[in-house]
Amino acid sequence: MNTSQQSAVRPGARGTQRSSARRAELIAIGRSLFADTSYDALSMDDIARQAQVAKGLIYYYFHSKRGYYLAIIEDSVAGLVSYAGSGAELPPVERVQRTIDSYLRYAEHNQAAYRAIVSGGVGFDTEVHAIRDGVREAIVMTIAEGAYGRTDIAPVARMGLLAWVCSVEGAALAWMDRGELPRETMCELLVKTLGGAMRAIEELDPAHPAPAPARRHA
Repeated sequence: MNTSQQSAVRPGARGTQRSSARRAELIAIGRSLFADTSYDALSMDDIARQAQVAKGLIYYYFHSKRGYYLAIIEDSVAGLVSYAGSGAELPPVERVQRTIDSYLRYAEHNQAAYRAIVSGGVGFDTEVHAIRDGVREAIVMTIAEGAYGRTDIAPVARMGLLAWVCSVEGAALAWMDRGELPRETMCELLVKTLGGAMRAIEELDPAHPAPAPARRHA
């Protein structure tokens, strides 16, 4: 590629980078807005005024308020799943503990994003619920891989882990609101309740034994 060709490409690349950065900035603003106010209570005029941008800019990037909200949820979910799924190189039980700690770290340091994922929003919107179900499933699979060394688990195990994940969502919200426990204590508590859930799973389906460390810590 000659110099003139490079010059022709660079402005477009810079424009794309600026566009991506602007979109990411609007998503970050939206996380805070929707974390504090329900979806129905915010109009596009409200969003534009609080974000200090022209309403047309939000329409340009997201087409509608619903499109804006979905983009916020999808971006938040990607961050949570990536954060919680780290540590694949660790031994199975340590990976489970790392997953729980990473989940709480994400919630603690990205409270607006976490609240956007698990609370409030657009009521019974099936697409939003599908996104939230997807993150729950991803966490279940991460825990299953760490605990059982596989993700093709039986229905009893899947439901047991899903019930635990759903309880963690509410517990994490309360933990952030109350501020009574350090993250380390909250993590240990969730590890222990996970051990209890796994022992219940084992009783109903011996093909999914609870990891030995979970027994010792319960």
